[in-house]
Amino acid sequence: MSVSHADNAPLVTWPNDGYDRIPYQIYTDPEVYRQELETIFYGDSWGFVALEVEVPNAGDFKSAWIGERPVIVTRAEDGSVNVIANRCAHRGVKFCHKDSGNAENFTCPYHQWMYDLKGNLLGVPFRRGIDGQGGMPKDFDRANHGLDKLQVHCENGAIFASFSETVEPFAGFLGPEMLGYFNRVFDGRELTLLGYSRQLIPGNWKLMMENLKDPYHASLLHIFLITFGLFRADNQSSVAMDDTGRHACLISKRGEQKHTDKTRDMKRLWEDFNLQDPRILDPVPEFPGDATVVMQTLWPSLIIQQQSNTLAMRQIVPRGPGRHELRWTYFGYADDDEEMTRRRLRQANLMGPAGLVSVDDSEVLKVSQDGIEPFEEAAAVAEMGGRETESQDHMVTEVGVRGFYKYYRQVMGL
Repeated sequence: MSVSHADNAPLVTWPNDGYDRIPYQIYTDPEVYRQELETIFYGDSWGFVALEVEVPNAGDFKSAWIGERPVIVTRAEDGSVNVIANRCAHRGVKFCHKDSGNAENFTCPYHQWMYDLKGNLLGVPFRRGIDGQGGMPKDFDRANHGLDKLQVHCENGAIFASFSETVEPFAGFLGPEMLGYFNRVFDGRELTLLGYSRQLIPGNWKLMMENLKDPYHASLLHIFLITFGLFRADNQSSVAMDDTGRHACLISKRGEQKHTDKTRDMKRLWEDFNLQDPRILDPVPEFPGDATVVMQTLWPSLIIQQQSNTLAMRQIVPRGPGRHELRWTYFGYADDDEEMTRRRLRQANLMGPAGLVSVDDSEVLKVSQDGIEPFEEAAAVAEMGGRETESQDHMVTEVGVRGFYKYYRQVMGL
């Protein structure tokens, strides 16, 4: 589906035939944003909505979002996981306003229509009227008036949902390499929930996805990563992508806190900087291979964070062309001992709204949007590492950004 005006004139003209130029208009235009919601978020893609550990028991529910649409994840009496639209089938009321809880059913506050945990309509007040007057038509069938039900896939404890009836199976959606990286963290072990954080960032949602596909900035912006060698350009590293370019992983092995011949452009590397409590820098190996960081981005709006031993799902929720919400769900494994749980929580201070690292991203995305909006006729440059869109064995590249827009242009018809 192409993005166009009512007169079929193209709404956005891409600067060239490649993916190394990105028109600012796609970060600001309300019509482009509207089409993104319909085509990307409500189209043929899987959106993360919850971890199964968040709805472990029958009757448990959790509110979530796909795009701007509110949904509810439920655990029904038969143990099944369901995802239903948080929109009454009668008059469109958003009927659930709790983040989570346990319920036998859902009742709309406006006209008391009642639904079970799978979204089926159970009851309609005054359905047969009073004393023969009023009521619903005789051919009214409750089976035809349930809540919108999404397709659901559970992958080793993570729950995904889609509004599309034609979305490809989850394994095909990720592809074998990206599914392998996904199952590196979600390996079948029972998960445990460690907490949440969330923030509202005044920047287009794609800027956040770009940020986690862009290792180039990590060795320049993030003082903490650079100084302690957690993630920087002179580390052993790579950028892996699936065949479409829509999914990617930034992979790195921790280096040392010292200057080398390769760090001359890293002006923020402080060799004499020390921590009063260095335990935040005490990762222990727990995954196959020697990578200490794997940041996986799944189309269209999920970041799976494995930085040292801190694990989190970062879900991007668009809130208009110029802002997005970032929702963090921190987790570990049920068989973690107390020491490992404390380590995960301690290292989580690297991330989150006030994290020693992530706070840099929040600010830079805000000033990015500030610079883009007054100049929407211009375009960004993404040539670092060349113009190709194939996986790379280093981090001095913007190939992940180019891969993202390769697929974005295809889906959006640009």
